[in-house]
Amino acid sequence: MGCCRTGVHCGAGPRRNQLRRCWGGGGSLVLLLLLVAVAVPARGQRSDGVVIAQADLQGLQAIRQALVDPRGFLAGWNGTGLDACSGGWTGIKCARGKVVAIQLPFKGLAGALSDKVGQLAALRRLSFHDNIIGGQVPAALGFLRELRGVYLHNNRFAGAVPPALGACALLQTLDLSGNSLSGSIPSALANATRLYRVNLAYNNLSGVVPASLTSLPFLESLQLNNNNLSGVIPLTVGSLRLLHDLSLASNLIGGSIPDGIGNATKLRNLDLSDNLLGGSLPESLCNLTLLVELDLDGNDIGGHIPACFDGFRNLTKLSMRRNVLDGEIPATVGNLSALSLFDVSENNLTGEIPTSLSGLVNLGSFNVSYNNLSGPVPAALSNKFNSSSFVGNLQLCGFNGSAICTSVSSPLVAPSPPLPLSERRTRKLNKKELIFAVAGILLLFFLLFCCVFIFWRKDKKESSPPKKGAKDVTTKTVGKAGTGTGKGTDTGGDGGGKLVHFDGPLSFTADDLLCATAEILGKSTYGTVYKATMEDGSYVAVKRLREKIAKSQKEFEPEVNALGKLRHPNLLALRAYYLGPKGEKLLVFDYMPKGNLASFLHARAPDSSPVDWPTRMNIAMGLARGLHHLHTDANMVHGNITSNNILLDEGNDAKIADCGLSRLMSAAANSSVIAAAGALGYRAPELSKLKKANTKTDIYSLGVVMLELLTGKSPGDTTNGLDLPQWVASVVEEEWTNEVFDLELMKDAAAGSDTGEELVKTLKLALHCVDPSPPARPEAQQVLRQLEQIKPSIAVSAASSFAGEPSHTTATATSVTDETKSTVTE
Repeated sequence: MGCCRTGVHCGAGPRRNQLRRCWGGGGSLVLLLLLVAVAVPARGQRSDGVVIAQADLQGLQAIRQALVDPRGFLAGWNGTGLDACSGGWTGIKCARGKVVAIQLPFKGLAGALSDKVGQLAALRRLSFHDNIIGGQVPAALGFLRELRGVYLHNNRFAGAVPPALGACALLQTLDLSGNSLSGSIPSALANATRLYRVNLAYNNLSGVVPASLTSLPFLESLQLNNNNLSGVIPLTVGSLRLLHDLSLASNLIGGSIPDGIGNATKLRNLDLSDNLLGGSLPESLCNLTLLVELDLDGNDIGGHIPACFDGFRNLTKLSMRRNVLDGEIPATVGNLSALSLFDVSENNLTGEIPTSLSGLVNLGSFNVSYNNLSGPVPAALSNKFNSSSFVGNLQLCGFNGSAICTSVSSPLVAPSPPLPLSERRTRKLNKKELIFAVAGILLLFFLLFCCVFIFWRKDKKESSPPKKGAKDVTTKTVGKAGTGTGKGTDTGGDGGGKLVHFDGPLSFTADDLLCATAEILGKSTYGTVYKATMEDGSYVAVKRLREKIAKSQKEFEPEVNALGKLRHPNLLALRAYYLGPKGEKLLVFDYMPKGNLASFLHARAPDSSPVDWPTRMNIAMGLARGLHHLHTDANMVHGNITSNNILLDEGNDAKIADCGLSRLMSAAANSSVIAAAGALGYRAPELSKLKKANTKTDIYSLGVVMLELLTGKSPGDTTNGLDLPQWVASVVEEEWTNEVFDLELMKDAAAGSDTGEELVKTLKLALHCVDPSPPARPEAQQVLRQLEQIKPSIAVSAASSFAGEPSHTTATATSVTDETKSTVTE
């Protein structure tokens, strides 16, 4: 990864010194140039004897004066400007004495961009991207009739998008993404009829998408995602016949997908995710046969999935999760031979999973969880993907953790509406069919008899008086709680206890839980975590809350039942809780043998395989996705994001643990947790005064975890008195960016891939998250989208795996007899 490629200073000083040495003995040449200057008094000079326009020189000097250059890249921009076009002025290119390009990306420049840029009449390319320049985008750019490309993305520009840009008749590329621009998108931009690429993503733009943009005849890429745009998608979007990429994701756009979109037949990437779109999928989508990626996540789109999707021969990503789609998954999806990601989770789909999907050999990410699917999972899919791809379909069987599909246990598929009697075809059953029908009826009667008999025996047993000398056993039934069955089972003992199950694969009684073998996994302010081994050999993770700092049972139960409803693929779900007769409170989760991120990164064996860059990026994306759901959909703050609270499933997907746990504890306990997070290096600086976490403090902790993934360093280990964010910032400031990254990642970067650039972009995003000023930090959704743009090849499954608690210390496993049972329950 070359330093110039990543924007790191490569040292222009020696070249400038060499040029100055060349001028050292050139008195006669200088005199000759001065004579030329006299002959043409309105002009400056350049080294080869070709004059440079005085207006250009003045414009460059004004630009230099308005910029802040802490790293000294513009040190050569001084004096008479004799070498301005000969290499002495970094980033300047000239033609015939006119400045035609300014290219200064990744230079750490701050300040503002002067309006005097409008004096550079021949300027064709303006590139200041990936700096920290603020102020407004100069309206004077509209004076530049030769301007072809404006690259000001990833800065801190504010204010409006100048309508004057529409006067740049030759403008082809406009990239103002990743700034803080506000206001509406000017319709006048459409006057720049040569535009083929417009990127205004990741700003604070509002208003509607101007319909005038759909009149641009050469437009190939329109990126307006991650703003606050509203209104509807222009009905004339189909007139963009050359459009390849369209992203309106993460806005507030409503209405429905216009049917005319099918006329934009060149579309390769269509991203309308995370908006307010409703209606149904238009049949005209089937005309977009060149599509490579289609993302409609997080809307309110209903109706059926069109069966014509088999025409998408190039489609690699088809994601429509978190909508209200119904009907069946079309079997024609199995014809999408290039498909690598298929996600229709969190919809209302019914029917069986088509067996044709088994033939998708390139499929690397598959998720149909949380629908109403039924029947058996095709063997090829159940063997390739874990249970997180299928959970939440109560009538689905045949995958890991579900019921075995049998003729009796296989779920029934909802029947089609009956035909009128006049249209029904009748025939007599043959002898074989009659035998099967009678046998089936007898089998059903037998099962019904068995159920009645079992319940009768149970009722008789419970209603009979206890034997003389036996302890009284109080039996209660708890109503529905959370999203599951809410069955409560009391343990024995004076007064009894209550066990409440939420939805999920776990099934056990209170006695099973209390009689399990316990192994301590870790301790925290809130309580102690155990690995509990059930009698059947299965494992669960149990967190016993400290009774003195937990809320009373009256306050506790409504909160814990609310947490039982919290479900997302990247959040660790609460599966059950137990309230003991003496006030003990136990929370039950699935046990995850891979443990937490802290151990995964810092406590690996010397001979273990390194954690590569795709794995780390997968974890970062999962963390951002879970945090986005927590902040936006659940309207909840975590308050304790650390690598100890990030668990990993079999596919190294991140699961955020301890979500909402603060709601079960006292205020004093939560203050202690914030203090502990500070000691570990994850606490935002403002929490020392606020004492209460919010979404911005969560983002700070997210940024620290991202730095932890990039550097391989634990945030709790200070370097020269600096915490991890301060140390990284200091190293970057000294222009030794490569020294920041974990050596394991640098090996990936040296392999010749795009890893180097991806590392630098992710580092910049992480530093944005740990900005000392809370308002400057991005939202979780913005973090997620930028990560997905940096590494789009990673198909992160939106899984809801079952994970254990952080693994800090391990104690010797002991049998929970009467003596050790209190370790879990008291």
